[in-house]
Amino acid sequence: MIDELIIGFDRALRTLSGTATSVRANPGDRCSDPALSEAERRHAAGLMRVNHTGEVCAQALYHAQSLTARDPNIRRRLSDAAREEGEHLAWTQQRLAELGDRTSFLNPLWYAGSFAIGLAAGITGDRTNLGFVVETERQVEEHLTSHIDRLPAGDAKSRAIVTAMRDDEGRHGAGARDAGGSELPWPARTLMRAAARVMTATAYYV
Repeated sequence: MIDELIIGFDRALRTLSGTATSVRANPGDRCSDPALSEAERRHAAGLMRVNHTGEVCAQALYHAQSLTARDPNIRRRLSDAAREEGEHLAWTQQRLAELGDRTSFLNPLWYAGSFAIGLAAGITGDRTNLGFVVETERQVEEHLTSHIDRLPAGDAKSRAIVTAMRDDEGRHGAGARDAGGSELPWPARTLMRAAARVMTATAYYV
């Protein structure tokens, strides 16, 4: 457990320090640089900042949930998903740099809060732990789909990144459901949506 806590602390530092890397190529690299107006650039950057913060939260959730998972197979599944989410973190970070913008100032706060939520989900048992993944990924899929529609029409680079992220999130959720994830009660699902709305509203600007 001590080793896992040390590893978790190292992951937190890497997540928040902006040193995320990706084994897979950034999907946006296949697209040419769009000619965006200043308003379009700011809007695209705001949306990608929200997505980056979402990936910071995902890192915290998956790391905490893997720490508390009882079944080694579930722990491995969560760790594998966390690695892919780390690639999303790198992609969104790169896109923000290309747009000449920054990540959210509140990422340490969101990481801490998400880590606490992940611990709570994991403590309740593996089925609830997996059910939390299912519901989280369902809501993230909806969120990313809305961003695809809201990104500037000419920003193919950001759209390619968000589309690839959405595909991965759907796979993570389906895998957790197939592994035995239980349906969360509606109060929990509603609270998750409310927290997500607060995060997206603040990260767009701050």
